[in-house]
Amino acid sequence: MADSSASLSGKLIVLLGGGGFLGTHVAQELLSRGARLRIACRNPKQAYRIKALGNLGQVQFLRADITDTAVLPALVAGCDGVVNLVGAFKGDLNAVHVTGPAALAKAAKAAGASAFVHVSANGADAGSEVDYARTKAEGEAAVLAAFPDATVLRPSIVFGSDDNFINMFARLISSLPVIPVFGPEAKLQPVFVDDAAAALAAALANPAKHGGKTYELTGPDVLTMGELNRMIAHAAGRAPAFIDLPDPVSGAIATLTGWLPLAPITSDQWKLLKAGNVSSGLPGLKALGVSARPLSLFLDRWMVQYRQHGRFGDKASA
Repeated sequence: MADSSASLSGKLIVLLGGGGFLGTHVAQELLSRGARLRIACRNPKQAYRIKALGNLGQVQFLRADITDTAVLPALVAGCDGVVNLVGAFKGDLNAVHVTGPAALAKAAKAAGASAFVHVSANGADAGSEVDYARTKAEGEAAVLAAFPDATVLRPSIVFGSDDNFINMFARLISSLPVIPVFGPEAKLQPVFVDDAAAALAAALANPAKHGGKTYELTGPDVLTMGELNRMIAHAAGRAPAFIDLPDPVSGAIATLTGWLPLAPITSDQWKLLKAGNVSSGLPGLKALGVSARPLSLFLDRWMVQYRQHGRFGDKASA
């Protein structure tokens, strides 16, 4: 459990980008702490499922786009705290990751918000040749310039029962006899979505303690891509043939086919994968009062749906 020394009960929190995977879990965590939520996203209908998690009048939905900076002051009016969860891998990344968050932080400061939590990404690097990593780092600097007491969170790969990461690999493993593994030695340190949500809530609830600081949200285990694929296969009771692709082969595939709509991996994705996604030594979940839980704690239960005969299948016999 995260540090609950500071309360969110009754406070109005603006959650920008709250309709996504992480946003849904963050909303549930904040609602459980008694916060009132103003959830803003480009398509509010995607977030309507959150309404059932709160009490009557506890959740409000608004249509907003972080790149439309003119609407941001009205969006944060009267709020106690602001959370920015918006991110993208393509499009105008400068607007999504830098100028938009900076304008949001400026508006939050002007509105008198006491807390601002900016969700960046592990591996954010102002010197990176990958636009995603570079703009994420530039966005952190821009937010802190506008709201010096903001808390920056850098999550690693976030996993959960409803994610698009573990489930993507599980679908492939359960449907293909041969699985190519790109960057089999690339290292990841995936973090459980509910741990990330609890850490965010802790930072939001206690800006006096966590404001102006940057935290890396990583799990307790470092896994290679090869190990991760085989863990998923074992939990799903599947035994495909894994082909660990050498780095030159992975790089060539990314370069030659990455521009195609259905490419297995893009050039930027390959560069990020090769760089790895593990802690650099910054304070992490523990500093936010959260005990990290490993993927292995959940995987067997989650992979039941991918076994040959579902929950009636025998994983051990596969």
